[in-house]
Parts: sequence; C-alpha cells; structure tokens
Amino acid sequence: MSKTILITGTSSGYGKATALHFLSRGWNVIATMRRPDPALFGQHAERLRLLPLDVTSEDSIAALVEAAGPVDIVVNNAGIGGVGAFEAMPMRLIRQLFETNSIGAMAMCRAFIPQMRERGAGAIVNVTSTVALGAFPLAAAYSATKHAVEGFTASLAHELAYFGVRVKLVEPGYAPTTRFGANAIIPVTDLLPGRYADFAQPILAAFAAPALTTRESDVAEAVWNAVHDRTGQLRFPAGADAVALAEER
Repeated sequence: MSKTILITGTSSGYGKATALHFLSRGWNVIATMRRPDPALFGQHAERLRLLPLDVTSEDSIAALVEAAGPVDIVVNNAGIGGVGAFEAMPMRLIRQLFETNSIGAMAMCRAFIPQMRERGAGAIVNVTSTVALGAFPLAAAYSATKHAVEGFTASLAHELAYFGVRVKLVEPGYAPTTRFGANAIIPVTDLLPGRYADFAQPILAAFAAPALTTRESDVAEAVWNAVHDRTGQLRFPAGADAVALAEER
C-alpha cells in the first residue's frame, strides 16, 4: 500500500520539486499551498491531492487535518524570505517572518503529531536553510526564524522518538532558480538605507554569482533520504553549498 506524504509550500521551488519527486516514486502526495493550482503538476491526478493551506491560520490547519486524513509524513517547507538591514525592517515584517517560518511549522507539527503518536509511526521533516549552518549578513531576522526551527526540531526529535515518530531537518542552500526573492514581503532594495550601500554591494554581488549553489532536485533527494533514514541522523544538508558549510562546522 502506497504511503502518503503531505508537503507545505508546493507552489514552486523546493516544495514543488519534492512533491514531484515522491509522486515519481509511487507515493500519494498531498500538496498544499495558499491557492491550489492543478496546472502546476501535470499528469499526476491519481495520486495527487491539492489542498489549500495558510500555515499562519489555526482554522486553515484544522481544516487541512480534517481533509487530509491519515498521513505518514509531513514536510514543513512553506516559508517567506526577508533580506535587508535589520534596523530597516519593520516589526510587522519580523513578526510575519516568525509567524510563517517558525510558528507555522510548529503549528503544523502540533496538528499532526497526535495521529502519528497513536500509530507509533511516521515522520516529520522540517526544512530550514543554510543560514542555520553559518552567519549570513543582511539576513538577521530570517536567520533567527530558521534557527528557531532548528532548535525546536532537535528537541522534538527526542520527544517523539519515544513514540516511534521520527523528526528530521533538511537544510537547503541557495538556489538561484527558486522564488526566494519573490517570496519576500518587502523587496531588499526597500530595506537597504543608503548608509548600508557600500557594505551590501559585495554581499549582493556574491549572491548574484555564487560559487556553489543548490538545485531543487538536491532538496527533494535530501527530503527523500530523511524520510527513509533509520540511523537517527537529524540534519540533512541539501546542495553543494549546504554540504560545504556543514563540513566546515
């Protein structure tokens, strides 16, 4: 019997690639996004369900749990970006980053843990970022949201292992082909006061031409490996840049 994986943030990038990866290997996939679009996934209707989800809404999460039914794996991938000088970031943006990237992942875990605990099986994979592997300037608030998920996941892994539920981290690097910038609530250009121009220029130039990058397929494969891991490994860096950073730690 095919297993079922639920993935958040599947409208593009890592989430979409992960959904397609599991579909191609015979899994049943529940792909969630704010506004489901069947055209995104082509000919996978038989094993694919698209469901709406806003991870910042308790009502939306409750409706998802009801509609999804039994789920073997939950992948918390939904997230938003935020790059710029920290002093220029409005507190509303900082709160939005935490609500989506950190509290949203926690709320999803809390919603699906009971069924996994009762079955004594299942896995949760939380997707973070290489900002949790090294310090990146102009990403202070965003980094804080990902570090929060890392600490939460490490603790939760111990907590749920007692019940036979596995909890993992996938740490992707930077993929120029994803919509990280498009997912930012405020464009980076609006968050760089003039006094930061000289400091920011080489940093933004490095992002425009990185030496090592991550492909969407790297993240999909890392999630696949995390889902099937039985060794107790917690962290799965994804992408050449992420692997290089992990090896430096």
